[in-house]
Amino acid sequence: MSNLDRQAALSVCGGRGFVAAEPVRELLSPRHVQLGESTEVRRLLPNLGRRMIGAWAFVDHYGPDDIADEPGMQVPPHPHMGLQTVSWLHEGEVLHRDSTGSLQTVRPRELGLMTSGRAISHSEESPKAHARFLHGAQLWVALPEAHRHVEPHFQHHADLPHVTAPGLTATVILGTLDGARSPGTAYTPIIGADIALARGAEARLPLDPDFEYAVLSMSGEAHVDTVPLLPGSMLYLGCGRTELPLRAESDAGLMLLGGEPFEEEIVMWWNFIGRSHEEIEAARTDWMTGTRFGEVKGYDGAPLPAPDMPPVALKPRGRVR
Repeated sequence: MSNLDRQAALSVCGGRGFVAAEPVRELLSPRHVQLGESTEVRRLLPNLGRRMIGAWAFVDHYGPDDIADEPGMQVPPHPHMGLQTVSWLHEGEVLHRDSTGSLQTVRPRELGLMTSGRAISHSEESPKAHARFLHGAQLWVALPEAHRHVEPHFQHHADLPHVTAPGLTATVILGTLDGARSPGTAYTPIIGADIALARGAEARLPLDPDFEYAVLSMSGEAHVDTVPLLPGSMLYLGCGRTELPLRAESDAGLMLLGGEPFEEEIVMWWNFIGRSHEEIEAARTDWMTGTRFGEVKGYDGAPLPAPDMPPVALKPRGRVR
């Protein structure tokens, strides 16, 4: 998934500057961003004052959109480096193509996991014959220094493990939850899980106190640690929790995101994660004039041009609070 913001700003993320070392309840409101021709997303991360959650560095929620008479998602070829993209659907299908030759249709509750490593490019589109509704989330995971130059690759996992309790089913997307481990390759201690709650359900989800967490509401109405959470919003929970109380007012869908706080400071701009302004600038030049990011074959349209880079110098982040 691309960040199509033509006014993309350079951001310093990571480190422990904004990590809440204790449990908190911080409600994050989305920013609305147009994605491609017919899809508007609600961007939850990066957010004002909240740049990362563990290694999770980017979260978009979209839909449910009625695309019966629309082209649906149409994101032209674009580059990534230094990160993994996680495609997660509740409704619809997305056709993924990338410069390693991958061609895969991702369907609801299947994991599409692309590791950009040093450089990759990809496109995403709704198939020509597609379902009426499109609803899902697109997320990025920052790669740590030791792995950010790995060879690019794509994984698709249709069969994922589950954690169950009365009125609750949690699908483990990435990492480990309550002993259930995703087959997706993770490079940091992390958790991503899709939680389906039945109306009236009450449950307590086990958590790792060393992780920081957030919950994204996908559908319905649920209370997360007593806080009502409506679709398209996200609740940051901080660290130091051993369990998370959940209660559903209706059938509800949530995403649990968490991980060990990301120690390294990173620079994020457009679709790149690096470690310096110069590195990001070189990647932009390579995309516009070079061959480093490869070619996406089979997409009917031109690649996405990079926006202009702002000349603003980056400043260090604050301290742990």
